Amino acid sequence: MIAWPKILGGVLVLAAITWTVLELRADGARSVSNAIERQNNAAAHSAGDARSDYDACPDGLWDFGAGKCRGPAAGRRN
Repeated sequence: MIAWPKILGGVLVLAAITWTVLELRADGARSVSNAIERQNNAAAHSAGDARSDYDACPDGLWDFGAGKCRGPAAGRRN
C-alpha cells in the first residue's frame, strides 16, 4: 500500500522550501535594484550641482581641468 500521508507531507515540505527560496531571490533582486536606483539618484544630484556651478560662473572663467570657477561666482559684486 502507498503511504499517501508521507508523500503528501514530502510534497508540502518541498513546496515550502521552493517558496522560501523564490522569496529570498526576489528580495535580493529588489535589494540590488534599489541600490542601483540610489546610485543613479546620487549621480544625477551630483551632476545637477556641477551644472549649477558651471551656469553660475561668468563666461570664460570656468576651469574645466579643476572643475570650478576661477573668478567670482555669479551674483557677487566686489
